[in-house]
Amino acid sequence: MSKNIANKLGKGLKPQQFIDGMTKNKETFQSWYDQFVWTNEEDKEFFGQLQNRDDVRCVIIAADWCGDVVRNVPVVFRALEPTGMPVEVLIMEENLETIDQFLVMGGRSIPVVIFADTGGFVLGTWGPRPKYVQEPMVEFKRGNPDREAPDYQANLDAARQEIRRRYGEGRDYQDVIVRELRELISTF
Repeated sequence: MSKNIANKLGKGLKPQQFIDGMTKNKETFQSWYDQFVWTNEEDKEFFGQLQNRDDVRCVIIAADWCGDVVRNVPVVFRALEPTGMPVEVLIMEENLETIDQFLVMGGRSIPVVIFADTGGFVLGTWGPRPKYVQEPMVEFKRGNPDREAPDYQANLDAARQEIRRRYGEGRDYQDVIVRELRELISTF
C-alpha cells in the first residue's frame, strides 16, 4: 500500500519559520546552511531545472534537538531552494502519527525528507543520514537486538562515534546528500 501525506500538505513550517523557531542548535544549523556551496555544476543545473515541475512537494519531519537534523536539513533546504518546490517542516513531537509511517529499522529517526505529489502520494524518502554515514547504525541495530545486553550502550556509543567520523569535520558530506537527493528525485 502506498503512503499518503495529503492531510499534512500545507500544515508545516516554511524553512525560515523552522529556523526562526529553533530553540536549540540554531547557530550550528545556520553555520551548516551558510557553508553550503554547489561543488558540481551538473547538480546545480539539475536542481535548477526542477523549477518547471509543479507536481512535487517536500515535507521534512524534524526537531531542533537532533544532531542529524542540524547537519542534514540545511543541505536539503539549500539543494531545494533553486527548485521553487514547496518545502515544509513538521516537528516530530507534534506529528507522531506521521513519523510512525516512516520508521527506520523500527525506530523514529529524523530527519525524514518526504517527496510527494500534489495529492500527497509519497514518491520517495531520504534520511536520516547519507547512506555511508548511516551504515554503522544499520550494523549496530542488526547486531544488537537486545537493549538489555550488557554491551548494548558501549556498542551504541561506538556506532555513534563512527557516524561522527564518517560525517567528518568539513562540509564534504553535503555533496553526498546533494547526490543522493538528485538520484532519488530522478526516479519520479
